[in-house]
Amino acid sequence: MENQNEEQNQLNIELSEEVADGTYANLAVITHSPSEFVVDFINVMPGMPKARVKSRVILTPQHAKRLMKALSDNIKKYEATHGVIQDQEPVSLPMNFGGPTAQA
Repeated sequence: MENQNEEQNQLNIELSEEVADGTYANLAVITHSPSEFVVDFINVMPGMPKARVKSRVILTPQHAKRLMKALSDNIKKYEATHGVIQDQEPVSLPMNFGGPTAQA
C-alpha cells in the first residue's frame, strides 16, 4: 500500500531537446517585488559594451527561498567533492545597464 502512495506522489518531468541544450550565462541580475523574484541570466562578453538577457525566470518568494537553499546545499556537496570554489573579482556593470544606450 505504501508503494502505491509513493508512485502517486512522483512528478514526471519532461525535458525538450531545445531546453536540454541549456543556455550559458556568466551573470545573474536579481530583482524583486512584494510578490515575485525575477532572475535574469545574462552572457557578458569581455570588451563588449552590451549584453543580452538569455533567460528570465520568475519565482514566488517561497520558491526563491527554496532555490537559495537548494543552491547552497548543492554548492556544499560540490565543494566537499571538488574543493572550495574560489570567488572571482566582481563584474563591474556599466551605469546604463538595463536601460537605453546612446547611439552614435
